[in-house]
Amino acid sequence: MAEEQTGGEEEVRRVFDALDALEAMEDPKARARAISAFLREQQPRLRKLSALRRDYVLGQRREKVTRKKIADDIGVSPSTVQDIELGYSGSGRSRPSTGKGKRGSDEGDDS
Repeated sequence: MAEEQTGGEEEVRRVFDALDALEAMEDPKARARAISAFLREQQPRLRKLSALRRDYVLGQRREKVTRKKIADDIGVSPSTVQDIELGYSGSGRSRPSTGKGKRGSDEGDDS
């Protein structure tokens, strides 16, 4: 498992190194063109990565793994695991109202 974590960290480092190289390009026109290409490809790839992460979270929850354990395993907070599980993304402003603070509303299960 340590090898998987190290491998994953190395992959993430390579992505950030590539982004650093993109930012460091000296020719402003070439840099802007490369940034445009990156931004064009970014959204579909982020959606795919988010879906892969969600599949993992849902699989773990089906196995009755706690949100806290999943959060520890993937390096996020338990509330982020809950958001992933519920299909939320982005800021809290885009989430449906839960009715919190209203009389008789139930608190969610954090297990």
